[in-house]
Amino acid sequence: MARSMVIKVTAGSDAPERCNQAFTVAAAALASGVPVSLWLTGESAWYGLPGRAKEFTLPEAVPLTDLLDAVLAGGTVTVCTQCAARRGIRREDLIEGVRIAGASTFVEEALGEGVQALVY
Repeated sequence: MARSMVIKVTAGSDAPERCNQAFTVAAAALASGVPVSLWLTGESAWYGLPGRAKEFTLPEAVPLTDLLDAVLAGGTVTVCTQCAARRGIRREDLIEGVRIAGASTFVEEALGEGVQALVY
């Protein structure tokens, strides 16, 4: 059975270690050959915008922009529909390759056969 991961990150600069851990796990899974879908919800929705990941800093951590680039290169990145709307984020504002989708899409992905879902 093929394995894949759906990772939802709910934190941004308000909880930097939790945020960075989600991106780190996503990038590590991809580097190990595991398909990954990374969901940016809550405050992490801002990282779907150009330049925002560069503003994130956490000592002793791989830069968030590098982790995001790795996930974009090999996986999918999604900003939550409602989270985007609450922050005034539109599709045309996003980094190329980042999509906006809602809860039904998340549920569909998370309930797929062989999927491990994680929430940070």
